[in-house]
Amino acid sequence: MTVDTARARDLALSLASVSEAPHFQRIAFRTPRKIFATLDGVARDLNLMFDPDLRDFYCEQAPEAFTPVPGGWGRMGATRCDLEAVDEATLMSALIAAHQLAAPKAGRSAPRLAAKIPRG
Repeated sequence: MTVDTARARDLALSLASVSEAPHFQRIAFRTPRKIFATLDGVARDLNLMFDPDLRDFYCEQAPEAFTPVPGGWGRMGATRCDLEAVDEATLMSALIAAHQLAAPKAGRSAPRLAAKIPRG
């Protein structure tokens, strides 16, 4: 039923355009836009950067595995996942949800300088 840290890392890296980098004492997983999860190999937990609605959903559906991160990050949606209490399918679902929130927004393009120059 549990997921080890190596498997959690593999699952996060299996998502599109994901890279990993050190992040304080954790490993961060990010899209080109922003971090969506951080992994602590010692404590065997993964923090997911959800919005408040996703935080509430996962905490209600699997309270043994998901809890809000204490403090301000948790109020914004950050959620701790206990890898010793989560099954792989649920973890993958949570990673996909966090990844989608961090993905580049569709249809965004670089601002055009010409559009900012007043025409006379």
